Amino acid sequence: QLQLVESGGGLVQPGGSLRLSCAVSGFTLDYYTIGWFRQAPGKEREGVSCIGGNGGNTSYTASVKGRFTISRDSAKDTAYLQMNFLNVEDTAVYYCAADIGYYCPGLDPRAYAYWGQGTQVTVSS
Repeated sequence: QLQLVESGGGLVQPGGSLRLSCAVSGFTLDYYTIGWFRQAPGKEREGVSCIGGNGGNTSYTASVKGRFTISRDSAKDTAYLQMNFLNVEDTAVYYCAADIGYYCPGLDPRAYAYWGQGTQVTVSS
């Protein structure tokens, strides 16, 4: 059974950093694109970043470029989202998602078939 489990969320002050992890099981990470999404209260789910299978292309939404970095470690079956210079607008539940393919199809949630349960990120002073 294909499964994704996020971890690493928490409370951080503005300007701080967090690293989210997405541990996968039931499939070979190399063959799948991984996307990170977030959803703030009262807002639609938003694509944050994605990375193609086998370390293919990456993509970031404009608001996180230069602050967030997506990566993957196939040996550990884990994908990561390093988030630096966090601000209050980054507060949301963060989800990782997967779909088969070597190239990131973009940041439309409809392009991803498999989803984790999410981890809360709160940026507050």
